[in-house]
Amino acid sequence: MNGTAHTAIGAATGFVAANTFHSNPTETIILVGLGAVSGLMPDLDIDGKLRGKITLSHKVIRLAAVLIGVLMVFYSFYEGRAQEQWFGIASGLAIIGVSSLIKQKHMLTITGIGVLAGGISLSEVWLILLGVYIVIASISSHRSYTHSILGVIFFGVISSKLEGSLGIEGVFYACLGGYISHLIADLKILPFNRRGIKLFLPLSKIEL
Repeated sequence: MNGTAHTAIGAATGFVAANTFHSNPTETIILVGLGAVSGLMPDLDIDGKLRGKITLSHKVIRLAAVLIGVLMVFYSFYEGRAQEQWFGIASGLAIIGVSSLIKQKHMLTITGIGVLAGGISLSEVWLILLGVYIVIASISSHRSYTHSILGVIFFGVISSKLEGSLGIEGVFYACLGGYISHLIADLKILPFNRRGIKLFLPLSKIEL
C-alpha cells in the first residue's frame, strides 16, 4: 500500500479517537494529524513520504560540514598555539574528509541522533525514544522491526509519553491506532500486497 493510503487510514484512526473522547475542534485536528503521521511511521525504514519530509538533503549537510571544517582549519592556523593549532587543523581536515562520505541514506540516522539530542536537551522522554526509534528504522531492512509487534510496543510507549507531555486525551490511541493500521494494511492476506510483514521478529521471520 502506498504512503497516501496509509496517511488517509491513519488520519481516519485519529478522527475516530477524537470522536471517542469528544475532543474539541483544536484537539481533533491534532489527533487527526498525529494519526496521519503515525500511519506512515513504520515506513521510515525505506525512502518514502515521511522520510523525505523529515530529512534534509545530504548535499546540504555535506556543504555545512565542509564549511565548518574549512573555518576550523583557518581559525586553528591563525589563532591556535603549538599542539592546539595542529590538532585543530587535523580535526578540520577530518571533518572535510568525512563529509565526502555522507550520502542520502545516512540522513535519517543523523536526523534520529539530532532528535535524540533534542529530547535530552528538553528532558522530553517521548522525544528521546522517538530519536532512538528513528535511528533503529534507519538501519533496519524494510518491513522488519518497524513492522513487528516489537515496533508496536515501542511506538506505544512513545505515544503514551507524548500524551502525558501534551496533556490531550486520546493522543495514545490516535498514534497507536494509526501505527497499527499501517501494519494491518500491509498484511499479505490482502489481495493488493505481494509481500507481508514479519510480525513476530525476532522469534519468527515468517511473513503474514
